[in-house]
Amino acid sequence: MKRIACLVLLFVAVTGIALAQYRDRGRRMRAMDGVQTAREMPSGSTGTPTWENPRSFKKDVFTFARIRYSSGYGRGFRGYGGGWLTDAPDSDLNLSYRLQQMTSLKVDPDGRFVDLTSPELTDFPWIYIVEPGSLHLSELEVVALRHYLLNGGFLMFDDFWGDTAWQNVERNMRRVFPDRRFTEMSLDHPLYHCVFEIKAKGQVPNIRTGAESEHTGVTYEYHDGDVQNVHHRAIMDDKGRLMVLATHNSDNGDGWEREGESDYYFHNFSEKIAYPLGINILFYVMTH
Repeated sequence: MKRIACLVLLFVAVTGIALAQYRDRGRRMRAMDGVQTAREMPSGSTGTPTWENPRSFKKDVFTFARIRYSSGYGRGFRGYGGGWLTDAPDSDLNLSYRLQQMTSLKVDPDGRFVDLTSPELTDFPWIYIVEPGSLHLSELEVVALRHYLLNGGFLMFDDFWGDTAWQNVERNMRRVFPDRRFTEMSLDHPLYHCVFEIKAKGQVPNIRTGAESEHTGVTYEYHDGDVQNVHHRAIMDDKGRLMVLATHNSDNGDGWEREGESDYYFHNFSEKIAYPLGINILFYVMTH
């Protein structure tokens, strides 16, 4: 009887914790309902730099635009804690700062969170979707994304690992472009040589795996299928313009977000891989 009573008390305690966590997540989700910019979110990492542009460049700047989406794994919300929000706001703001620092481009000191169906989508020539292994596009989003990409827009997918996640991205993009397929980017493409000389498709792990890799040598996350090889797969338009780039089996977003948390991680992954690739992608897309 004592054992049964203990089990009952344990069940009640665990259930109470779960319900409290659920209610807390709900409160955080509701708190995110009105958030539209990266600066409205508190830093989740080591803080981010701030800067100002001349007033004459207030609108003539690059703005990091992150896409909000509903998860395909049953978490059909667009609030705080969704896969679309991973690494925000620090990844968006840090990469924006480094782009401003390393190139002649003027860059918005803030970032935006935007829906694919928003009328504002066309204000942003470059958009970012993180963790698309859980992405599921509605029919309206499929049409909106197709229109956006065919009219000059660019999409980057980042931070997804393994075969199942890749198949999900490919399945969604076949709905957007039934007659187009992803192809592996060649390292002789101008994108790899426009700001930094990139000679290999380096792998960026999450901060924990990356910090431990100094001793383990492991830079990949454990998922199904081949996760050790990094892929940069692209979809082009009829004129050969780059419309979509998927950086698979790599977490560039953590490389941007976590740059100040580990000296080893910064020098081996942020500085050597994530920033050169991110800056090259942005500079190439914005100047071609």
